[in-house]
Amino acid sequence: MQLEIGTIVEGTVTGLTNFGAFVSLPDGKSGMVHISEVSTEFVKDIREHLSEGQQVRVKIISIGDDGKIGLSIRKANEENQPQKPHKPRGNRPPNVWQGQQKHASNEKMSFEDMMAKFKQESDEKMSAFKKSSDSRYSVSRRGNSNKK
Repeated sequence: MQLEIGTIVEGTVTGLTNFGAFVSLPDGKSGMVHISEVSTEFVKDIREHLSEGQQVRVKIISIGDDGKIGLSIRKANEENQPQKPHKPRGNRPPNVWQGQQKHASNEKMSFEDMMAKFKQESDEKMSAFKKSSDSRYSVSRRGNSNKK
């Protein structure tokens, strides 16, 4: 059997570590399931989800140039689950950028115009902030001289 990315195969867990599980695959090859690929839920201790000798369905998600095979139990199980239907958002329109009205006229501003305006306002605010913070620190401190 040719192992290819995207193929789902049966395997046996042969070893567990803190970062994942090693799985024996058909044709005597083996791969590793990273702890993040064990379940859709957060996995703190992999031993709560898997045990050595357990039969698992895995999806091949990567095959390295060095022959290392990356596996996913989570993705293999997702393919068995029916897709959840997309819930409509009610009567709200989709959240699509429509532009913004200019203050002086009623024509819409382009995204580039809005970004330029934002940058200009941001630069002005930063300049005022720097000026006020510089004036606070430029006041000399009296009575703090180190006399010997």
